[in-house]
Amino acid sequence: MSEIKKNIDNILKQIPNNTKLVAVSKTHSIETIKETFDAGQRDFGENKVQELVDKHNQLQNPEIKWHLIGHLQRNKVKYIADFVELIHSVDSLKLLTEINRQAKKHDRVINCLLQFHIADEDTKFGLNYDEAIDILESDEFKSFENIKICGVMGMATFTDDTEQVRKEFKKLKEIFSEIKDKYFKNIDYFCEISMGMSGDWKIAIEEGATILRIGSIIFGDRT
Repeated sequence: MSEIKKNIDNILKQIPNNTKLVAVSKTHSIETIKETFDAGQRDFGENKVQELVDKHNQLQNPEIKWHLIGHLQRNKVKYIADFVELIHSVDSLKLLTEINRQAKKHDRVINCLLQFHIADEDTKFGLNYDEAIDILESDEFKSFENIKICGVMGMATFTDDTEQVRKEFKKLKEIFSEIKDKYFKNIDYFCEISMGMSGDWKIAIEEGATILRIGSIIFGDRT
């Protein structure tokens, strides 16, 4: 059994059945992704559009579900609109407008998560609660037919203070619950909370994560 398969199996043993594991394959080779696919993994996350497109084109594997987990610029949406499974990092109405426009061109509906700024770090992107509400209540948002808001995403502060991380994940869960209750009450697909990475995924699970974005404890250190 390969090291990667051992690592994946070890994580899967510790997470609930309804929690999705996204293998963060950024900077890792095509061969490594193939090995991970052979180990049974189907969801892969990339931070950069160019790298995501290159890997998608080289692998040409319709069974792989590609997630864009990094910051997305509007002018890059067109490159991934025909194949991306889920965009985790929606942080503006303008970006949603472009995703809807490009999805329409490809006659598909693109799944998206609203990214919230929950960390105590200015370098991370994301909406605050009021900004998200402004989007959800806008006439423009209500007119979109080619996007589906499936939930929320957030990144905790990079710190050894586990209580701070827990507090930030709790905040994201609260935001999810409020938005669910107010705007998506009877909508089954609004069900995702994408939080938790290699350093904090166990806390994320305890606080209600439904999607984990894990790289280094699957693949080892970045190449």
